[in-house]
Amino acid sequence: MPSPDELHALTDALIHGRLSRRDFIKRMVFLGVSASAVAGLLAACGAGAATSTPAPASTAAGGGATTATATSATPAAAPATAAAATPTTGAAAAASPAASPVASPAAQGGGLGVMTDKPLGRGAGLGPSPTKRGGGGTVKLLWWEAPTIINPHLAQGTKDYDASRLVYEPLASFGPDDKLVPFLSDGIPSRENGGVAADYKSVTWKLKQGVKWSDGQPFTAADVAFTFKYVTDPATAATTVGTYAGVAGVDAVDDHTVKVTFKDVTPAWYTVFTGAYGMILPEHYFKDGMGAQAKNFPGNLKPVGTGPYKVDSFAPGDLIVYSINDNWRDPNGPVWDQMQLKGGGDAVSAARAVFQTGDYQVAWNLQIEPAILNPMLAEGKGYLSLTPNGGIERILVNESDPNKEVDGQRSHFGTPHPFQSDPQVRQAYTYLCDKKTVADSLYGKTGQPTDNILTDPKIYASPNTHWEFNVAKAEQLLDAAGYKKNGQYREKNGVQLSVLFQTTVNSVRQKHQQIVKAAFEQAGIKMELKSIDAGVFFSSDAGNPDTAAHFYADLEMFTNSNASPDPWDYFNGWTTGQIAQKENSWDGNNYERWSNKGYDALVAQVKTETDGAKRAQDFIKLNDTIVDNVVNIPQIDRLGANGFANEVQNVQPTAWDLTGWNIANWAKK
Repeated sequence: MPSPDELHALTDALIHGRLSRRDFIKRMVFLGVSASAVAGLLAACGAGAATSTPAPASTAAGGGATTATATSATPAAAPATAAAATPTTGAAAAASPAASPVASPAAQGGGLGVMTDKPLGRGAGLGPSPTKRGGGGTVKLLWWEAPTIINPHLAQGTKDYDASRLVYEPLASFGPDDKLVPFLSDGIPSRENGGVAADYKSVTWKLKQGVKWSDGQPFTAADVAFTFKYVTDPATAATTVGTYAGVAGVDAVDDHTVKVTFKDVTPAWYTVFTGAYGMILPEHYFKDGMGAQAKNFPGNLKPVGTGPYKVDSFAPGDLIVYSINDNWRDPNGPVWDQMQLKGGGDAVSAARAVFQTGDYQVAWNLQIEPAILNPMLAEGKGYLSLTPNGGIERILVNESDPNKEVDGQRSHFGTPHPFQSDPQVRQAYTYLCDKKTVADSLYGKTGQPTDNILTDPKIYASPNTHWEFNVAKAEQLLDAAGYKKNGQYREKNGVQLSVLFQTTVNSVRQKHQQIVKAAFEQAGIKMELKSIDAGVFFSSDAGNPDTAAHFYADLEMFTNSNASPDPWDYFNGWTTGQIAQKENSWDGNNYERWSNKGYDALVAQVKTETDGAKRAQDFIKLNDTIVDNVVNIPQIDRLGANGFANEVQNVQPTAWDLTGWNIANWAKK
């Protein structure tokens, strides 16, 4: 995890435009920050960061053969003669984007924003509910990065959000089934019940009645309206402000009704006041602690919340002790008398503390190689809780020539790659990635092979793609493309198939590189490996040729994440207007220099698409277009991994909230 100073430097760089959004995500994921925390930090900082504008939608949405075009949103020097991006055939392409069937049963059922049909807890979260308050004893939680603040809107990493979630609650959150679970809301708004406006420009929430803050004061709609005011006050410098960028206003209609009005049509209305970035603050307590007073307000260390626990003591950077909130609305819960959240150590020592010594009952973020982790699990004292988090380890394929210099830069948008612009070569690459070996040997339980760039929410996961490791098929494609072996390696018209493959300095990634190299070399493609310090690779230094955004290589690898239940911003990163070039100080998110007019048009269309089923189909098409064109080669769907002692049950992990989101219903075995 990043230190507070490092995190401050990174967020400051993003706010002032020195770090791109994708750079920020990748750096955070590499440093161990969860996808949910990255989303909040990214949203907060992204509002002030310099970003490229998406290219205008100039053609009908869909697949089909397309060509790169220069528009007012593309890099200034990019000519209209860039390499065509055409649909391809082979193992990774079940069909062209235009013809791809969208057969996902989930997609046919509509979009997100519907209420879960799972049993609810009496107080909040997912059942079964406890049958008796207290008596469970103490749960000791070990986070190898210590919390420093207990205010979710000033959080500086996952550890602070996690510390806050035991105390504070949102109106609702997304559960394991990607459906909404009420917390402070009395049900979920919909078109049918009148909560979601017909024009999708407002949503009205009904709130639970009789809810009290831990100091005994009543919770009302005024607290929700205040939270919006608090977060959006520029002087507060809230790390969650980006989540509310599309909100025009929040009004308390009465004590138990709150209306959120949006600036534009907002089909993803369900991202506001939900999950980790939607936790509500008490107006009566924080009214003198917002704006310029926010940073040093005592309430940041001594919170007053509506959640199942209250804070008894807090030593920032060390230990938080929680006890049951006397005003918690479920008289029969929670079952655990005390929570102790300790910070420090590392992932391996945290795993040992749960799975071997039993000194702790919960350990956070156990991304450990299976050779180390599996023997601990074999002792049978605990279990690994695996959470989808949207993090996909992928190989990016450069569409431009990394060896030709134009106007002081390489990998220029207007210089087609000498052989990767050939769709058969790119398709051959997909057959040369032994994802199963990578997953089994390097990730174990914490990662699985995937051929999708988007795997969560599940309703948007494409059923159309598939992968196959087959060197013989790769060789057939390369032969068909005219690249014949001349000795060990292949060439065509004097151009040798020789690639530079770069990634960060990371033992897992270096081993992953070696597995890929072995297959490429077997197929007759020469491969040179390069490892770059993560501080350089993920930096925004416009003068450093080794950054991921410069992409002065043929292939590069890292993890990127869809950090929100609504993936529009994620897919927007591959539009023409996001191409990273010297003209925008390599600040665009499209490192691959890929341009597809049909893709751009569909991204523009889906932003305001209000039909849930159509929206799901469109997101699947966007995924398929990227995969079918081999813009990226998805490798591993990385899972969040927390360790639990066997005595702690009913955790119900979700991709869209924090470890303790369902803590009111944690059971004792």
